[in-house]
Amino acid sequence: MALVDALGNLTRFLLLPGQAHDMKGVAPLIRNVSFGALLADKAFDADWLLEELDVRGASAVIPPKSNRKQQRGYDADTYKWRHLIENYFAKIKEFRGIATRYDKTDCSYAANWNLVAALIASR
Repeated sequence: MALVDALGNLTRFLLLPGQAHDMKGVAPLIRNVSFGALLADKAFDADWLLEELDVRGASAVIPPKSNRKQQRGYDADTYKWRHLIENYFAKIKEFRGIATRYDKTDCSYAANWNLVAALIASR
C-alpha cells in the first residue's frame, strides 16, 4: 500500500499481508502526515475514515459505495487526478521483480520497493 503526493511521487509505503484488506493499512499510513485532501477509490469509503479526515480538516475525495443507504457527494473533478496514483503503480510494475514479488522476505521486498522508488524519483 502506498501514499503518493500531488505529483505522483511516493511519500510512504506499507507492506501488508496478501490476505489483508487495504483498509487495515490506511490508519498507520496517514498517521502524522498532513494533507488537504485524500483521493481514494470506493474501497476506502468507510465511516471511520471519513470522520478521521473531517477531524483533520482534510477533504475526502472518495466516491461512495453503491450500497450506502445515504449517498454522499464528492468532487468528481478532483477525483480525476487519482490517475496519478495508478500511474505510480504502473511505473512500479515496470520493474519485474517488484511486480511478481521475487523476494523471499518482507524486508528485502520492502527494500527493493524503496530502491525502485528512488530510481523513479531520479528520472
